[in-house]
Formats: sequence, C-alpha cells, structure tokens
Amino acid sequence: MSTPLRIATRASRQALAQSSAAAAALRAATGREVELVEVNTTGDIRADVPLHTMGGQGVFVKEVQLAVLDGRADLAAHSAKDLPSAPADGLTIAAFTERRDPRDALIGSTLGDLAEGATVASGSVRRRAQLRRVRPDLAFAELRGNIDTRLSKIPDGGAIVMAVAALQILEITDRITETLGIDEFVPAVGQGCVAIECRSDDVGTIAALATIDHAVTRHDVEVERAFLAELGSGCSLPVGGHVVSGVLRTFLANLDSGVSVSDQIELSGTIEADVDLARAAAASAHGAVS
Repeated sequence: MSTPLRIATRASRQALAQSSAAAAALRAATGREVELVEVNTTGDIRADVPLHTMGGQGVFVKEVQLAVLDGRADLAAHSAKDLPSAPADGLTIAAFTERRDPRDALIGSTLGDLAEGATVASGSVRRRAQLRRVRPDLAFAELRGNIDTRLSKIPDGGAIVMAVAALQILEITDRITETLGIDEFVPAVGQGCVAIECRSDDVGTIAALATIDHAVTRHDVEVERAFLAELGSGCSLPVGGHVVSGVLRTFLANLDSGVSVSDQIELSGTIEADVDLARAAAASAHGAVS
C-alpha cells in the first residue's frame, strides 16, 4: 500500500482550504491518501509588518519549502503569487492547479461610491498604485492579517481590497461589493492559482502531480513569471502581469515618481516564444518607469 503524500502548507484558513482542494484532486487522480502538514511562515508570524518592508516575495513560502527539503513533507502548496520568480534549489514546480478568478475586489464600497479622500486599506503596493491612478484623491492604509482579520478592518466610509480567489475558496464571495476589471487593475503574477512544488529528484511525486497539472494555467503563469523574473522584483515593486485569452497584460509603477505604464502583448501560444515576449515587455516597462 502506498504511503500518504504529505503536503506542507501555511496554517491560515485560506491556505488550508487551497491545500485541501489540491489534496482532494490528488486523491481522486491517484488513489493515494494525502495529508496536510501545517507550517508557520515569516509572513504569518510578522503579521503586523507591512509586506513591502519585509524583503519582497518569499516571506510566505520559505518555511513551507524547507519542510519538503528536510523531509517533513513531500509537497509544498503555495498561492502562486507568493512564490518568488527564481526557482528554489532542489525543488521544482510540478503542478499549477486550474486558476480561479484572478481579479481583485473591493469590499465595503464600490470605487464610484467612495467619497473624495476616502480611505482604502491594502497591504499591496500594486493595488494602491492602480487605485491611485484611477482615483488620485484616495487615502490608503496598511492591511495585514488573515482574511477574517482583514474583513474586520474596513475603514469607516472606505473599503478594503482582496483577491476574489481567496474569497472563492472560502465561499464568502457574498462579501464582495465590486469586482475590479483586469484591464485597469492587472492582477499580481500568478494570482488565483496554486503552485505545488516537490523535490526535483522525486520522480514518483512528480508523476503524481502531473495528474493535476493544468496545462493552460501552467503556460499562462510561466509567461507571467518570466515577466516578473526579468524585472527582478517582488512585493516591493508595484507590478502586475496576467495572461488571459492569449494576451499578456502588464502593469508597472515607480513609487517615487508615481509614473505607471500598462501594456497588452499578443502571445503566440508557444511557451518559448511567449516567455521571450514577456521578457521584452518587462525590459520595455522598466525603461519607461525608471
């Protein structure tokens, strides 16, 4: 009888729900039992510290990855938007699960109903930059913590911003006041997708994960990650990149000057060519805001 597959995951309600969904898919596809291994991460422990001051991407994934590397788990499940664009030594992303709704949403008020000077709470510099471009009158406040904590911190007369996918997995989309369109509010790279890593030499686990790897999502997120990798940036830079229907939408802003650029790049459908296009788009965007 096969030993259970162990999935390392953050202990937040959202992460556990995402990992449980991946576990159910693995059980159905392979017939193997799957267990969750809960891990506390730097990003969870330091929930009172703004994300953009914590060194960029990786604050929610390093300890989860370590659990796989040291043998406590076989797999590591992450929100793909939290995963650094540079691969971790000894690990491979063996599955990208089918993407949920990648958009951002306002909770508490619609954008049009926010009074002049109203406060929007968000810990994301990307979301702030995109909202500021549309509504330069808005004020902004930090927002950290688990989903329940964030939902309790809607400013008086204001709103908070959250990922629709996070609300979907917890079945609380009824809290959404307005969903923001992708054209103006380009999502974070990988938003809405769960990426699952395993050890690069673990052939059996790689084969098991291939059964739940979603080919369209893999192509799209790999192109998005190539765009981010070329920028060499993470959470500290206001950057968005999202592929849908053969088009890469990009957003990049300069925090100091307030200059921002958006673009849409038609893709070829071939991963090698599309990665090259994403890298070229990143170089062009970076030059425009530098």
